[in-house]
Amino acid sequence: MENRPRAPRIDCALDAAMTVIEGRWKATILCKLHVKGALRFNQLMKELEIISPRILTKQLREMEDDGLIIRTVKAEVPVCVEYSISERGETLVPALRILAAWGKDNVLQYNVHFDENIIIPHREPHVS
Repeated sequence: MENRPRAPRIDCALDAAMTVIEGRWKATILCKLHVKGALRFNQLMKELEIISPRILTKQLREMEDDGLIIRTVKAEVPVCVEYSISERGETLVPALRILAAWGKDNVLQYNVHFDENIIIPHREPHVS
């Protein structure tokens, strides 16, 4: 699998912003760190449940490179690494709230709810 370049188009501010938060987990990681404060790697793994350690590591590295999170290594035995949202990452929280509200109003309403824990996406019948 080859890596895509992460550089945004220089003529589109929206593309530049989306480049920083693209990826399935980045927005969720930012929200978790905003709400819960600093978390260790394993705590993040538990919060996200189905993410693989390799993908979490990749997302965290990219977010650190982009200045969205802070990685702090504590001199303990065993070594403790914590992740927290940076000031720059906090500036994205209002935009994430707006996107979450849009998702709730425009996407979740099209799901079929069987109970509180099971949501099945509604699909239109296939027309041939």
